[in-house]
Amino acid sequence: MLVKHLWGLYVQPKDEWIDIDTHHESLLSVVVSLFFFALIPATSAWYTASVTGWKLGFGDTTYLSSSSAGIMAVGMVIVSIAIVATFSLFVQWMAGNFGSSSSFTQALELTTYTAAPIFITGIAALIPVAWVIMLALLVGVAFSVRALYTGVPIIMHITEERGFIYASSLLTVGLVLFVASMGITVVMWSFGFGPQFII
Repeated sequence: MLVKHLWGLYVQPKDEWIDIDTHHESLLSVVVSLFFFALIPATSAWYTASVTGWKLGFGDTTYLSSSSAGIMAVGMVIVSIAIVATFSLFVQWMAGNFGSSSSFTQALELTTYTAAPIFITGIAALIPVAWVIMLALLVGVAFSVRALYTGVPIIMHITEERGFIYASSLLTVGLVLFVASMGITVVMWSFGFGPQFII
């Protein structure tokens, strides 16, 4: 499972990426790990929204109905997996432009490992304080970016110079996908799929 490499990616990413490249996972193993990672922020957000509630500023604590929080959590998992899968398709598609080749499984493995720190910081959603969540997210993004730049040249078997350009291009794709997911969320809310608050 991909989980076994997480600590190494935090403390010695280059060595860990080499080990990952030597022992590739199967597509099923990668998909299972991705699903597990996607559950972390979704489950944390569901629990906080429906059980402990949010308190922004000096107002009352805000809760979502259990069903509304559940629907949003399921949607969060689906969107997270869809973004990672789409990003992986870009990894695979762009490989040829940088003198490399990639199977979808290899691209998904790279993307899942890279996104793992962001998913793990989803645990911070259990603390219903906006600045704590934002700080945790920034830390997760920093580790993910480092993982991307370290992992691309190793997994794609290209020079570090080409890997830097490749990773920078992928980072741009990631930002576009993130903005697109926010736009889709706004559209879905406008069609009545938004949160239902308990007053």
